Parts: sequence; structure tokens; C-alpha cells
Amino acid sequence: MPSKVLFVINTLSRAGAEKALLELLERFSGPQWEVDLFVLLGQGELVDKLPKNVNLLNKRFSTESVLSGRGRLHMIKTVLGAMLRRGTVFRRFTYLAGHTLSMLGRRRFQMDKLLWRVLADGAPRQAKEYDLAVAFIEGGSAYYVADYVKAKKKAAFIHIDYQMSGYDRKLDLNCYLKFDKIFPISEETEKSFLEIYPECTGKTYVFHNIVNQKMIRERANLPGGFEDAFDGARLLTVGRLTKQKAYPIAIDAMKLLKDRGVKARWYVLGEGDERKSLTAKIEELGLAGDFLLLGAKDNPYPYYKQADVYVHATAFEGKSIAIQEAQTLARPIVVSDITSNRQQVVDGEDGLVAKLEPTSIADAVQDLIEHPEKAKRLGEAAASRKIAFEEDMQELLSLVTSRE
Repeated sequence: MPSKVLFVINTLSRAGAEKALLELLERFSGPQWEVDLFVLLGQGELVDKLPKNVNLLNKRFSTESVLSGRGRLHMIKTVLGAMLRRGTVFRRFTYLAGHTLSMLGRRRFQMDKLLWRVLADGAPRQAKEYDLAVAFIEGGSAYYVADYVKAKKKAAFIHIDYQMSGYDRKLDLNCYLKFDKIFPISEETEKSFLEIYPECTGKTYVFHNIVNQKMIRERANLPGGFEDAFDGARLLTVGRLTKQKAYPIAIDAMKLLKDRGVKARWYVLGEGDERKSLTAKIEELGLAGDFLLLGAKDNPYPYYKQADVYVHATAFEGKSIAIQEAQTLARPIVVSDITSNRQQVVDGEDGLVAKLEPTSIADAVQDLIEHPEKAKRLGEAAASRKIAFEEDMQELLSLVTSRE
């Protein structure tokens, strides 16, 4: 009989964790597997990219992005439905009120962190018992698998710096103590998580992102990419328009480059709730033609290939798939000086590491623009980095094959 495996994720939007999940699901093909997927919010643009071997459990599914107008409307309806189902909003009133006051006291109110618990509590239950259930991202999917899925073994993936992103044990209701194995995607992610959950030491195993380099290189050669006729240096950043990505610093860095007379244009692929404020800052600094928010793209890889420098100046990360994609396509890379980025890029060997402030970022970018031989050397070194995940897969599969 095939092994029954359930994966749960919050959305199927165009983001790093969702891309990683699609690659992981490909590894569960074959008659020995019976694979189900449940998407907590029941929406996301990547649903048509699901492998044929995966059974989507959602009875209704919207392909709208959670960042679009219609997508937000669908999300609101889903949240309201979850609140009313089983009287969830009343049962969780103390939880919601207490954490709202706590967040306001810290001056860091995060509505999504509150609603993941409501969504998990109010989501449809699955009657099937699984050999393995996997919560592939933090928040709702972790709460759902921990509390409402019947499985012989349970595993959870951690894709972010748990402390920096605003999670804590009270918010989680200690859900991670219910998992048999926890897979942070980097050593730094593991360290941050274990500082909150020291009891899980011995349960964690770093599972590196699965990146399909062959597919990336093939899709990079498809039609697409930059449509303007700009003949200067093209800078590229790929990532959601969120505070985590620290775009105001990138915009200030572009202003410095322009004032120095550097012929460059900065392009961003991604969408998010910071678009309005970022657009205002771009216009305020007179960069409307120099710092361009192009939105999310179904195939970003021609942009990577055509870019002169890839810049990833973020405030915090788990492990960036965007960096790995840029490395796959031999791009010269500038990253911000945070631990997770330093684990992916070695300063002066396969990229440049800069302080997360405008002058340092601008200096590093200008260095690569003005020294093309150096940029080429760093890009080639980046492309030679090996991406191995076979041992990680075996660690995950052992949860099914183990007789413990």
C-alpha cells in the first residue's frame, strides 16, 4: 500500500516557500506515495504548477493573488468563514484580545499572526489518517497540522528567522512540541528557532531549499525579460514588497548612484502591501524612471539572466531562494550583511556583502558596475556553488519508513 502523506501550506502565491514546496512535491511521485495538499487560505497563483501526482483537498480554490484586489476580497471571505465556523472567534476571543494588546504594547501589530490561529481552528478537517503530515510553513499550517490532523508522524518546516518575524511561544500555544521533526531551512533559522523552543533540540534538521537549476536555466532562455531600451547597468531585486525586504534602503542607494552619475536602473520583481509607500518615496526622490516596481512575474528568469547585478539587501531572511536563483544564472550578487545571507554568499569570493545602509549598498553595486571583470569572476564563482539536498530528503522520508 502507498504511504499517505499530507502537506499543508498557507497559500500558493509566488514566494520562496511556495516554490520550494512545488519542487519538494515533485520528489513524491510514484506508486509508493499517495500525496494530498491542503492550502489553508484556498488561493494562490501557483496552483496550476502542482505536480500531477498531488491531490488538492480544497473544494474551492482561487487563483487570485492575496495581494490583488479580488484576492484580498477572497481572503477576507475565507477569514470571516473561519471565524464563524464552530464559533471560533468566540472561543478564541481571549487569545485574540490578549495578543492584540501585547502587540500594541510592543508597537508591532501584526494582524496576520493573529489570524493564522483563527484560520487553523476554523478550517475544514480531514478525516483521513496519514503516515506523515507536513506543515510546510509557519503560522496557520503549523497550527492546523499540530492540532487537527491525524498522522503517525508530523513534521514542520521553518522558513524564517522566527524571532525577527514576530512569532513566540504564547502565540503558537507551544504547537511545535507536538511535531516529531522540525526542518529549518538554514543554520541561522535553526538557531533562532531553538532559542524560542530549546526543548526541540535534537528534533531539528536543516533542510536546504530544493532548487531546480536545470529548469531555471531552461526558462531563463525563454522569451521575456526587460522591455525597455535602457543601455546602462541593470540592477535586479526579486522579492515581495514587504518591510522585511528593506526596499527604502535600496531606493536611497539608487538615489546615491544617480547623484554620482552612475548609469544604472534598478528593477524589482514582486508585489506586496508596501507598494504605495515605496512608490511615494520613489517619486519624492525623483527616481520614477530609475527605480521600477514591475510587479510579480510568472517567469522571472530572463530578467535574472539579463541583469548586470543582482541585489538582495534585506533586513532578515531564512534562506533566500532568490539568491540561489541568481547564483544558478551566474549573476554578480550584492547582499546585505545578515547571517543568513553570509551563509549563502562569501564576500569577495562569489559576491559582495555590504552593510544594510544606502552608502554601503551603493558602493558595492558601483564597484561591480565599474569593474566588469570582477563582476564576471564573482558571477562564475556563484554559479559553481553546489546545491545538494539528497541527504535532507532521506531525513524527511525516514519519518515514513522508520518503525519507531
